[in-house]
Amino acid sequence: MLKGDAENDADTRGQTTGRAASARSSEEWKGARRGRFWIIAIAAFLTIAATASLGRWQLARAAQKEAMQAESEAQSRRPELDQQTFLSTDKGSDEMLRPVRLRGLWLGAQTVYLDNRQMHGVPGFYVLTPFALEGSNQTVMVQRGWIQRNFENRTQLQPVQTVAGLVEVVGRIAPPPSRLLELGKSAVVALPDAASSTASGAASAVASPSVAAAPMAAPEGSYAIRQNLDLEAFRVETGLPLRTDLSLQQSGPASEGLQRDWPAPALGIERHYGYAFQWFALSALVALLYVWFQLIAPWRKTSRAQHG
Repeated sequence: MLKGDAENDADTRGQTTGRAASARSSEEWKGARRGRFWIIAIAAFLTIAATASLGRWQLARAAQKEAMQAESEAQSRRPELDQQTFLSTDKGSDEMLRPVRLRGLWLGAQTVYLDNRQMHGVPGFYVLTPFALEGSNQTVMVQRGWIQRNFENRTQLQPVQTVAGLVEVVGRIAPPPSRLLELGKSAVVALPDAASSTASGAASAVASPSVAAAPMAAPEGSYAIRQNLDLEAFRVETGLPLRTDLSLQQSGPASEGLQRDWPAPALGIERHYGYAFQWFALSALVALLYVWFQLIAPWRKTSRAQHG
């Protein structure tokens, strides 16, 4: 009897120990599951918060650029600046995109052709010529228009007429010429027999354009093709008293061999809305996946187990 009781007690203790171990294992599994649940929940919350914040930031950037666009349109509708007001303007940024009418002299010998510019999807050149303002010692760079490139010989340019003597130019105040990505130092392409004008001659033409009756058209071949134009460097290069804080974008119908269908400034507003949509879509996707895999799928599994 004593031996049988001892064996029964051992069996009972073994069963109790097994049940305790099983209970501990079950509790550990449930604890691990709860821990994983909260880790996934926190990660999902942080991801949703981050992507939603990025979406709101993109919407804010779009709103800022829409405000800039509205301001630019308002500037373009302001009354036209006369020459005296333009000459007294110290900060070009305050009058950016405003219409202006100027009178002076083309310095055709310093005409520059900016390469790889497009108009209506066709590659060509922007033609830029310094313009000496009458009755002052100021010169402004004028973006005169666009010509198509010769696809067989890049250095053969379409003819551009540059009127000699005093002329009147109508346009709008614009930032300095836009820059394109370039690898290495910008190259200057000119004809070997280019007849360059001296800085002293240019300076005298600028100082008193009203008395310059001699033709100032550039000699044949005296042009330069460039990828970009830095106005500060061009001022030093030519010795002209050139304004470097702005340029003039000539307006009007095609003339002098130039087209002037200038593209509107690309602010990228649609791109910001597209990015915002992507961020909000990612936020919604994370929320949907979390609800499905963490809430709906476990509930369906438990429901099937209870009814199955």
